[in-house]
Amino acid sequence: MAGTPKKNLMLFGGRAYPELTEEVAKHLNVTVTPQSAYDFANGEIFVRFEESVRGCDAFVIQSHTAPINQWLMEQLIMVDALKRASAKRITVIMPYYPYGRQDKKHRGREPISARLVADLFKTAGADRLVSVDLHTAQIQGFFDGPVDHLWAMPLLADHIRDKYADRDITVVSPDSGRTKLAEKWADTLGGAPIAFIHKTRDPLRPNEVVSNRVVGNVKDRLCIVIDDMVDTGGTIAGAVKQLLDEGASDVVIAATHGILSGPATERLENSGAREVVFTDTLPIPSEKRSPKMTVLSIAPLLARVIQEVFEDGSVTSLFDGNA
Repeated sequence: MAGTPKKNLMLFGGRAYPELTEEVAKHLNVTVTPQSAYDFANGEIFVRFEESVRGCDAFVIQSHTAPINQWLMEQLIMVDALKRASAKRITVIMPYYPYGRQDKKHRGREPISARLVADLFKTAGADRLVSVDLHTAQIQGFFDGPVDHLWAMPLLADHIRDKYADRDITVVSPDSGRTKLAEKWADTLGGAPIAFIHKTRDPLRPNEVVSNRVVGNVKDRLCIVIDDMVDTGGTIAGAVKQLLDEGASDVVIAATHGILSGPATERLENSGAREVVFTDTLPIPSEKRSPKMTVLSIAPLLARVIQEVFEDGSVTSLFDGNA
C-alpha cells in the first residue's frame, strides 16, 4: 500500500545540562521526549524512553561537563537505546566535543582519544555528529559520517562589536597555533589587526614556558584574546598580563567553552581583563561566575541547525558558506 512517509522530529536530552536542552526545545517549539534515567548503586547508567521512537529523526543533546566520562557514557547508552528502538536517524549533538584535545600523538605510546570517541558513537548507532568549535578541525574526519562543525565566533564577535564599536581593537591569539582563527575574527570585526603571543621554551624544562613576547601592535588598543576553551585559566590569564605589560589599554577574553576547572574563575577575575565572554555550551554554575563574566546562549544556533538538518537544508548557509 503506497503512502507518504511522515518525518517526525524528536528531541532527547541527557542529565548533564537539561536547561540547555529545554531552551533548544523552546526555540524549536517541541517538547523534550520524557525518559527514565538513573544510576545503579555501582554507577552503571540506565536509560529508557517513555514514548515510541520508531521511525523518528532523533536529536540527542548532551553537554560533556564534569564528570565527563559519566555523561559521555550516558549519551552512548541513549544512542544505543534509540538504535534498538528503530529510530530512523540519530544525530548526536555535543556542543563541547569530549577528549577533543587528544587529537594526535605527541609522543609514542599515546592514545588518539578524540578518534576513539568518534568510533564509539559510530558503533553505538549515531548517523551524524554536531559540535561547536572543535579543538582542531581534523576531528571532523574521525567520524565516518556527516559532521556539522559549528562556529560560535559570529555570536561572540557580535557581542564584542556591539559593546566596543568605538574602540581600536586588536585580535590576539594566545599562541601561534590559533593565528588562523584570529584572522577570521579580524575579518568579522571589519579588518582589525591581529597579534599573537610567542612562547619561548627551554628544552631542558619540559611543559614549562620560560618567557613570552607579543608579536604585533597592542599598545593603547583594546585586545580581544580569543580561544576555543578555558580550562584552568592559567594560559589565558598569563596572556592578559603580558598584553597589559606591553601597553594594551584593555583586554577582553572571548572563548567558546568555559570548562573552568579548579582555580579558573579566580584566575580570570584577578587577571586584569575587563570582561570574560563565554557561550553556554557547558553549564557555568553561579559559583563559577563573576561580575566580569558574560555568558551567551548557544541554544538559538543549535535549534537552527537541528531545523536545517531535519528539513535537509544547508547548515553551511548559517555561516555565510564558511562552516
